[in-house]
Amino acid sequence: MGPKTTRVYETLRERLVTGQYAPGDKLPSERSLVDELGIGRTALRQVLARLVAEGALEVRGRSSYRVPGPGSVSRPEGVEPWRIHGERDLYDNRWVKLQLWDVQPPGMESFEHHVVKLHQVAVTAVLDDQDRVLMMWRYRFVPQQFGWELPGGIVDAGEDPADAALREVVEETGWRPKTLEHVVSYQPMVGMVDSPHEIFVGYGAERVGEPTDLEEAGHIEWVPLSDIPGLMARGELMGSGTLVALLHILANRRAQGITAAR
Repeated sequence: MGPKTTRVYETLRERLVTGQYAPGDKLPSERSLVDELGIGRTALRQVLARLVAEGALEVRGRSSYRVPGPGSVSRPEGVEPWRIHGERDLYDNRWVKLQLWDVQPPGMESFEHHVVKLHQVAVTAVLDDQDRVLMMWRYRFVPQQFGWELPGGIVDAGEDPADAALREVVEETGWRPKTLEHVVSYQPMVGMVDSPHEIFVGYGAERVGEPTDLEEAGHIEWVPLSDIPGLMARGELMGSGTLVALLHILANRRAQGITAAR
């Protein structure tokens, strides 16, 4: 995004945050926003698409945008959490910690449950202006399988996840995203493993050099988004972070009435 486009994005984002555009409200027409904000329609649509990707707006019809309203499903009340009576380490090193927790579900006897703690991870899907995503073809020895992955890795102690996301993209691919936005936080294996995942989407990229993390890099390629459903069906997308990021992008494009195969 250029300076003017960024300014318009920040203006609309501020209106959403402060409630000037309240949940359930319909945004002014594109023509009204173009006249008010002094921006071209193409650039405005780029801003609106980014806000949709962030979940700040939703598309209704071809060019009608609304602020998402409160969900129809409310949080259940009266459901009690499990009690944790204690925990002890069984194994601990710089990569993984294995613990045994004494837990008690509501209305049941307590029992011991294994818990694995891993580092926080940041994963990034970088998109270019040709509807392609930056990916790596890699071999993973644990499942003994080749597959496509997005760049990502461990967030260092004291490091901001966004900084880690940018660093990992550069180290593993040699490309640097021009903009970066956080889209979701999640846990991939909530029953036993604590492994916070932070998913980012980057827009635009410039080549800044060769990959410096040769162990992680593998084969690097810009993959058309239209290929993603087929790769998914063939089981060639590896890692939950890769799947979550790409499904997020495809779902938002579908909501905007944009197909990845355009």
